[in-house]
Amino acid sequence: MRLVERYAAKYGLNQSLAAMSVSKGTWHYRQRIRVLYTEKYKELRRPLMKIARQHPHYGYRKVAKELRAGGWDVNRKVVQKLQKAWELPLIRAVRHPRPSAIRRAIREMGDRVDLARGLTMVEPLELLYTDFTELPFDRGDQKAVLMPIIDHTSKLAVGWAVGSSANTSLAVAAWERAKRRLLRYGVRLNKVIVHQDQDGVYTGHEWLRVLRIRDKVRVSYSLDGARGNTAMESFNGHFKAESSAILWEQRSLTGVIKVVESRMAYYNDIRRHASLENVAPLVYLQKHGFKPR
Repeated sequence: MRLVERYAAKYGLNQSLAAMSVSKGTWHYRQRIRVLYTEKYKELRRPLMKIARQHPHYGYRKVAKELRAGGWDVNRKVVQKLQKAWELPLIRAVRHPRPSAIRRAIREMGDRVDLARGLTMVEPLELLYTDFTELPFDRGDQKAVLMPIIDHTSKLAVGWAVGSSANTSLAVAAWERAKRRLLRYGVRLNKVIVHQDQDGVYTGHEWLRVLRIRDKVRVSYSLDGARGNTAMESFNGHFKAESSAILWEQRSLTGVIKVVESRMAYYNDIRRHASLENVAPLVYLQKHGFKPR
């Protein structure tokens, strides 16, 4: 009913009703009931909302008794019609999902889930950051999602993947690419920490099965969202700022992927970093004895 109200002025009432599969009779009846009852009993809106939140399991009979106990002498049928008019059953139906076992474990661990906090001496390719970021393209009409995995010390983009949505498949694809590079450099995966926020993908069973169980990687979680993953936010911001013009002109996801591949190669092989003695990440790794097998 709310969608019909929202779009009726733009697309016409008949088309909006047809799109929502609502009959005209239902529409006019609901409008008439809403006007008659909501105006007549408008002073009951606040107490009804309060009861719906405090006692979400109450039906209209118990709600009517609760109102009468509070001094409102109202028939239960009136309560039932007001609930429909104000869509209070939707409020009562809302349930906060029970947190998964993984999220409960993260909550119980408290500050200990952030393995990156307090680290001072970090070897190259031992602490990695990751997060999803959106890449607008096709002159802003479409968006792709990039998930890069960045090394703390060398700033190397160890792995990445581009897709149409931020999901587990995209995350695993980015990790598989990062894993191949790490193994080429002779890095022991059980020494690696992957730091991320508490997004549903990163607290999901499949992501943790791949990293923690299969590859024995240690996982770390930000305690403060993006503000606890500033290195990743910095990379994403710079990458998008430097690539936005060419991404803006791409018409397809395939074009976006080609741009990302090219920009990542530039970032790793050529782009100088002030924090790396003004050399590129791959040059920095070579200077410190890291060479691919």
